[in-house]
Amino acid sequence: MVLTAATCAAAQLRRDYYAGACPNVESIVRGVMARKVQQTPTTIGATVRLFFHDCFVEGCDASVMVASTGNNTAEKDHPNNLSLAGDGFDAVIRSKEAVDAVPRCRGKVSCADILAMATRDAIALAGGPSYAVELGRLDGLSSTKSSVDGRLPAPFFNLDQLNKVFAANGLSQADMIALSAGHTVGLAHCGTFAGRLRGPSAPDTTLDRGYAAQLQAECPASVDPRLAVAMDPVTPVSFDNQYFRNLQAHRRRMGPEQRRVRPGLRHRRHQAGPGRGQDGGGPRQHTPQLCSA
Repeated sequence: MVLTAATCAAAQLRRDYYAGACPNVESIVRGVMARKVQQTPTTIGATVRLFFHDCFVEGCDASVMVASTGNNTAEKDHPNNLSLAGDGFDAVIRSKEAVDAVPRCRGKVSCADILAMATRDAIALAGGPSYAVELGRLDGLSSTKSSVDGRLPAPFFNLDQLNKVFAANGLSQADMIALSAGHTVGLAHCGTFAGRLRGPSAPDTTLDRGYAAQLQAECPASVDPRLAVAMDPVTPVSFDNQYFRNLQAHRRRMGPEQRRVRPGLRHRRHQAGPGRGQDGGGPRQHTPQLCSA
């Protein structure tokens, strides 16, 4: 799963981009990710989600890593990004520090490429496929809160709304369904689905009754809405097809996902993703300080 660019970027991506400058960069990042995932398994979903949120706003340029300043509120502080888990950011920062610890690599590898590699490694470490990542992304120098508006899918989006957001990134409905598999290692905050359990339109009759009872036990009425629970309660840290099996069994946390699955799409394999990385507007360059601690 790798976000494919809808348009060609100025930078030409290739697998051997760092062959001369930092030939061991992939093994360095992989080693950091292996240790990080072993220490904190939630790093898997956190990294995948961080990459998705980065790529859907001005392309895969690590601009989601940029900190806000007194004069500018950056992407990471947009309401839609406040729930991005710290383990994803930490994985990129640790990987960048390890790469820069090698003298010949220092300042040569973009944070955007590190995030792309870290996502691939997180998926592989969770039992998912390992795939080649083409490199050469430049880090975005612009990161604004306003740039996030309307770019990311919301938990309550229906199928038409989801298709529209993905189409804006050059992705089809089939790509959208394939990329939804990332939820198999993700977390959901109780507040995002509480309305399906209690309230004017609750309980949601499309939910499996036993599963609804499980959700109510995990997220009782008095719980902090920020409490995070596994999107896939069966294999929460395994990158597999259990997410889709849950949808077919009417066991889903969010609302519209069930309608994302369509006959003929369920068993198709797609490479819609991280290898190429889309490149949007805004100035870019290698910025060693971007994802430093």
